[in-house]
Amino acid sequence: MKNTNNYNLIVSAISVMSVLIVVSAISSAQAPPMTIIVAGFPDGGQIPVKFSQAAPGVATGEGLSPAITWTNVPAGTQSFVLNMHDMDVARNKTTDDQAHWIVWNIPGTATGLPEGVPKGAKLADGSYQFSATGQMYRGPGAPANGPQHHYMFELFALDTKLDVQPAADAFESRANVMKAMQGHILGKAVYGGLFRRPQ
Repeated sequence: MKNTNNYNLIVSAISVMSVLIVVSAISSAQAPPMTIIVAGFPDGGQIPVKFSQAAPGVATGEGLSPAITWTNVPAGTQSFVLNMHDMDVARNKTTDDQAHWIVWNIPGTATGLPEGVPKGAKLADGSYQFSATGQMYRGPGAPANGPQHHYMFELFALDTKLDVQPAADAFESRANVMKAMQGHILGKAVYGGLFRRPQ
């Protein structure tokens, strides 16, 4: 009888341990990373003229923003920040590069931005936007007589909505947004493109 009881206890202990191992394996499995896709060109590819300052009829410093989508959003995301910048520009002898588009307080339920986001400080979804041109998307505009520039689209998922209003310009606004994001970033995704004006 004792041996039977011991055997039952051992089997129960092994069963409990097996369940704990499975639960632990499931909980430790990481969620897939957040991804971003910018429509119209592959990651690392050529940005079409359509989305640049060189497109026919586009005013200097403006442009048509591409459609952007994202997936695998981290749990608990309350808002997003999109930072598009030209990494090949050193602005005013500082580490600042060119601010082509900073959009913040995009709702955490959003799965992307449509092509052709309209101008204006505050968008219909409550988010704010700014660029070196003003409160709008600034298309790539690297000169034809130089190297291709690297334009990066960085998407941040945050666990909060930022208490940041547009400042005097895009650079101050971007600095304020980046500072406010610290300690709140749940995930990041990056997508890049190359551009220089056609000869």
